[in-house]
Amino acid sequence: MMPRGKSLALVAALAGLLLHFGLLLIPHLPHKISDLPLWFGVLAGGEPFIVDLVRKALRKEFGADLLAALSVITATIMGQLVVASIIVVMLAGGQKLEEFATRRASKVLDELAKRTPSIAHRLQDGQLHDVSVGDIVPGDTLTIFPHEICPVDGTVTEGAGAMDESFLTGEPFHIQKTVGSQVISGALNGDSAITIVADKLPQDSRYAQIVQVIEKAEKTPPPMRRLGDQLGAIYTPFAVAIAIAAWVFTRDPQRFLAVLVIATPCPLLLAIPIAIVGAVSLAAKHSIVIKKPVVLEQLNNIRTMLFDKTGTLTHGQPALFEVLPLSTLDTAEILRLAASLERYSKHPLSAAVLAAAKTQHIAPVPVQAIGEKPGAGLQGQIGSSSVTITGRKGLPPAIVKDLPPSGPGMECVLLVDGRLVALMRFNDRPREDGRSFIGHLQPKHRIQRLSILSGDREPAVRDLAARFGIEEVRAALSPEEKLAIVKEETKRAPTLFIGDGVNDAPAMLAATVGVAFGRNSDITAEAAGAVILDASLERVDQLLHIGRRMRRIAMESAVGGMLLSILGMAAASFGFLPPIGGAVAQEAIDLLAVLNALRVSLPPRDLQDFRPPPAS
Repeated sequence: MMPRGKSLALVAALAGLLLHFGLLLIPHLPHKISDLPLWFGVLAGGEPFIVDLVRKALRKEFGADLLAALSVITATIMGQLVVASIIVVMLAGGQKLEEFATRRASKVLDELAKRTPSIAHRLQDGQLHDVSVGDIVPGDTLTIFPHEICPVDGTVTEGAGAMDESFLTGEPFHIQKTVGSQVISGALNGDSAITIVADKLPQDSRYAQIVQVIEKAEKTPPPMRRLGDQLGAIYTPFAVAIAIAAWVFTRDPQRFLAVLVIATPCPLLLAIPIAIVGAVSLAAKHSIVIKKPVVLEQLNNIRTMLFDKTGTLTHGQPALFEVLPLSTLDTAEILRLAASLERYSKHPLSAAVLAAAKTQHIAPVPVQAIGEKPGAGLQGQIGSSSVTITGRKGLPPAIVKDLPPSGPGMECVLLVDGRLVALMRFNDRPREDGRSFIGHLQPKHRIQRLSILSGDREPAVRDLAARFGIEEVRAALSPEEKLAIVKEETKRAPTLFIGDGVNDAPAMLAATVGVAFGRNSDITAEAAGAVILDASLERVDQLLHIGRRMRRIAMESAVGGMLLSILGMAAASFGFLPPIGGAVAQEAIDLLAVLNALRVSLPPRDLQDFRPPPAS
């Protein structure tokens, strides 16, 4: 939103101009009287811009807006109040246009925010009461009606059904819920009402965090605006020099004012941030959330790309390839118990267990008292038995010694009543389009170095790297080791690190650009500059193109506007453009620059040059 002071500046300057011209229609009215509204408009309307100039001068910051303030001051001193008023209207109106463009470009993000429910159904004294979502506190019992959006993260205490969590992945992703299951805000409930206990405040819940991230991306002043200041640092002295030269050689102060008016660099002040906001909107339409707008400027300079392995170059959807019975239970019964629990989990291995059970026509059985505490695995009651699925690290040494040696890939352990029952092993399927994506990065995006940084075992990582044509491999890395490598690579050249958001935050912070694939709970990690919600390599290619296209259009608008202004300065220097004409011409230049910048938010015909292989 535009600051209130500058909103009033537009109203004051416009009102002053209208009243002035209205008073001119009154016969024999002294000019001093008809000029009073202009004085009001200039003083009240120009005050916010002059205050900004003084503040920046005290900080020794002389950017692109210096010329605008100088024009207002010069026109006022020279008695050209109409010109001064037009400049104020031009500047304030341009900022109003920026506000409109921001709302227009952010429409997609606004639609996401509208999913946030405002009313919840709280159970008190056996009765349901509609309350504001903002009034919910942890421990409140809430009922979620069929087809309603879950207002807060919580735990199911009554009922069973399914929830659509596609807002996290960009693809349909329905999770079964029963007593003990975790629910997340923003998820769409299915056909059955369920009762939950709120675990967090609404503002701390998953969906609220995502919305906050998007709002922050909208409201944060685009860092690329500094490019406008850098251009202005060259352009401003040049324009002032021309204005002074025109005054000195012609001895006409009107030439000085006319040059300053036409030189006012609104294309630098408006077009670049409008282009950035448009790029944020365009990215959102492609399931990419730009959290730090500065990444849009940096993407075109990336020369080194670093990949986490799981969930980025692989699907992050492991398949069950081996079941090792370690008790009297057969494979079918092991799968039945495992699938019954995994129906209520979002763990990446859950889908693999369910798919294996479905393939063998094994139906899950009812489960009670589901729980999934960090580090303790998935637990539930099946009949009279307590069943647990966990990892090797979560087991006591007495059980670990009875397990077979670790193999490649991932694994989980099944226990019944605390006794070892089976070991299940999984492998993660590489992305089919991985090799063609990697192959196009150097010729199309000037990427000079590619490397995989993974915590997995070296044989598995090297096998994947060979499939994709990546020569540099760092395996069995801890987060600290990843961080050190990324820091070193970033010293050599601008880097882009892509990970799934789990344990990758330090590396993302160290990279020039950090990109998180949004399949996991850490999609709102503050470290990532961009979040790709549906986690595909095509989206990475689109992100690179969005950044390149944004920079090109922003530079077209800024530099093109400056060149047109320079032509106008030449005309003003030779007396062909009076101050009022310069103000009108500058307004036309601003409009062209802003309209060109708005192109960024319009979807282009083709936003990628990477062509995935046809599905087999």
